[in-house]
Amino acid sequence: MKRRTLLATVAAAATFAGAAFAEEDVTAGFIYIGTPGDGGWTYEHDQSRQKMEAHFDGKVKTIFQENVPESADAERAITQMAIAGADIIFTTSFGYMDPTLAVAAKFPNVKFEHATGYKQADNVSVYSARFYEGRAVQGHIAGHMTKTNKIGYIASFPIPEVIRGINSAYIHAKKVNPDVEFSVVWAYTWFDPAKEADAARALIENGADVVLQHTDSTAPQAAAKEAGNVITFGQASDMGDYAPMPRVSSIIDNWAPYYIQRVQDVIDGTWESKNTWDGIDTGMVEIGEISEAVPADVKASALAMVEAIRTGEYSPFTGPLNKQDGSAWLAEGETADLGTLAGMNFYVEGITGDVPN
Repeated sequence: MKRRTLLATVAAAATFAGAAFAEEDVTAGFIYIGTPGDGGWTYEHDQSRQKMEAHFDGKVKTIFQENVPESADAERAITQMAIAGADIIFTTSFGYMDPTLAVAAKFPNVKFEHATGYKQADNVSVYSARFYEGRAVQGHIAGHMTKTNKIGYIASFPIPEVIRGINSAYIHAKKVNPDVEFSVVWAYTWFDPAKEADAARALIENGADVVLQHTDSTAPQAAAKEAGNVITFGQASDMGDYAPMPRVSSIIDNWAPYYIQRVQDVIDGTWESKNTWDGIDTGMVEIGEISEAVPADVKASALAMVEAIRTGEYSPFTGPLNKQDGSAWLAEGETADLGTLAGMNFYVEGITGDVPN
């Protein structure tokens, strides 16, 4: 799809007024990997952009560019946005990490926020969500509902964020159904409806009656609906058009409070580089409505898990757990530290196949 630049409002050059900006002088920019019409990842970022803009009642301008590849094009797009007068730029995909840092070095007075990355600078923050908490809930429901005991998982890229999700879903499916098997298909894309649909069909043809995804379009939902008797879960967005079947619940990414706060920090002159990794407890990760297709007792136990995660009573990575090779990882009752989770590059015991290099 041809990359297009869309302006939600006309960008204006920003000016410093001492340590803080006047509200009417702030422009916030957003770089998107897909289109706001994807129904998933980019859709939710764009919804949050609009909520942020509405919160400031038109006093903060926003600009965005969609379909920016994770390549040299990203550095050019981010640079153009900084030149256009953006005071804070949110780059919303993992592959924008190094391009963001490169541009930030050239524009020290612009603030940058990179989603799902880990490299910071004086004017670069990173932020992400604990999506694996939602995957635990999905795995719990999936393990209860599969009749073939085969669960398929469409994965995007072999980065810690995606590997955490696979492990979390598997652990919780296995807890309620010891006979469950996981098949992972690596699509090597965040957003490609044709590839995503093909991956879903391949998993279904192999016997999977539950399909999870860490890709951004609704194509797997459509493929499951076409197949019949297959359940799915919305990714990043509710994807409620496919409820009550095949989509029986979802992970919803709610970025709006974060965007509002970080833009307010720019306005107040209090913005500083930080690393944010929030989850169900703060509302950055939400669980979409569990549909009537899910048995009442399964729904109740899933909601109890959500509440336990929200209060901190339960962590999805709680031992005893071994790594795929059988070596001990977490002892009984031990929980994984955030550093290990942030760099996770291994499957847990029971998942077949290798993590790609």
